[in-house]
Amino acid sequence: MPFLVYRLAQYFRVRLRGWRLPLAVALFVFLTSWGAMALVEPPGSDIAAPGTYWWYFVVTAATVGYGDVFPVSTGGRILGSYVIVGGIVTLTLLFTQLATALQSVRGRRLRGVIALDLSDHVVLLGYHPGRTERIVSELTADRRFEVVLCAWDDVAEDPLPDRPDVHFVRGDLAHEDVMTRACVARARTAVIDAGDDNEALAIAVAVDHANPRIHLVAALRDLTRGETIRYVNAGVQTVQWHMPFLLTEEASDPGITQVYTDLMSSGGHGNTYSVRVPAGFPHGTFGACQTWFGATFGATVLALRADDGLLVSPPWDRAVSEGSTLYYVAAERIPADRLTAAR
Repeated sequence: MPFLVYRLAQYFRVRLRGWRLPLAVALFVFLTSWGAMALVEPPGSDIAAPGTYWWYFVVTAATVGYGDVFPVSTGGRILGSYVIVGGIVTLTLLFTQLATALQSVRGRRLRGVIALDLSDHVVLLGYHPGRTERIVSELTADRRFEVVLCAWDDVAEDPLPDRPDVHFVRGDLAHEDVMTRACVARARTAVIDAGDDNEALAIAVAVDHANPRIHLVAALRDLTRGETIRYVNAGVQTVQWHMPFLLTEEASDPGITQVYTDLMSSGGHGNTYSVRVPAGFPHGTFGACQTWFGATFGATVLALRADDGLLVSPPWDRAVSEGSTLYYVAAERIPADRLTAAR
């Protein structure tokens, strides 16, 4: 009988796929052993009773063997061995199928072909070896949100398989299917890091169609193309492609690129200037300087350069000595004589 079970399993392996094979083996062993047990057991044995045999079959096939129900005849014991072997075969087939299913799911995840179920995440569209890894590391540095990395089909498998907070989607980045699998409709931010500006425009169209309210950031080689992308989404933030750190800062803190642009523009509302601290300047700490600059000029002091080097946003009790340099943001340059008049 055990040999018969083995041969049947081999026979049906090529005819029954998936979970049907272990179920078919279990059903076959149950029916054949039940009928045979009713024939070989003596009349006084109730093991073959419908309300009893299913319990005996389960505990015996699982090799648990509680011993509360057992055959008394030699033929019944032989059938018990048959049930044990059938149970082992069934469990082996079942666990093999389970392992295959888990491996299949993992393989599909690595290939980026499954649909994700995420919300309030960042979608990074485009992959460039080395550059993308640095961007992802910065995006996930404070563990505020998860990242979905979307790449074209030429990236065969997940380039960051050991990062549980980074998910992978592969396909046409300008196609609705990728937008759906990456859950763009429920994402907080989409970062476009495409191969060229035309590709970035095509991806921006797909992202805006999937989620018009998303915070959209795009890296461009030519920033003048930003006006074209704004025809698609008026709120898109564009950064220079060779400054990837701005991508991550804008993704994490929306609007910060506008602050940088204003600070770096000569016609902005806030320009950056520097001034040397004159002799006798009465405000001897950074906090005192910050308060006086703000109350008197509407300026904000950003940094201090002293003998020990540059300190950006130093502690307010940091001493400010004569000859030090203060860097500040203001609508216009503060004349040096205004600082002298403060004495």
